[in-house]
Amino acid sequence: MQIFTLIAEVGAPIAGALVMGVFIFIIIKQIMNNLVSQIDAIRGMSEMLITRGKVMNNDIIRIDTSVSAALGLAPDLQRLARAENFVEDGTIDARRD
Repeated sequence: MQIFTLIAEVGAPIAGALVMGVFIFIIIKQIMNNLVSQIDAIRGMSEMLITRGKVMNNDIIRIDTSVSAALGLAPDLQRLARAENFVEDGTIDARRD
């Protein structure tokens, strides 16, 4: 009955426009919620890839140093000095590998 009262007060075109506006608002709200969840998933994957890149950099430096020692070459000290400790969740990588 409230819908008929609204149509009687403002007219059919205006009531139809209001109903369509509410419908569009609901659809846009649902789309935005899906986008936010997808963005959060992509951000999580990006952080994991950055973490893997840092770990791989440390592993490559370790392998390079091992090969240099095995061949009797001096390790690249400037590369070792530029290497940063791997930090994840505020902790320093303390692995002994």
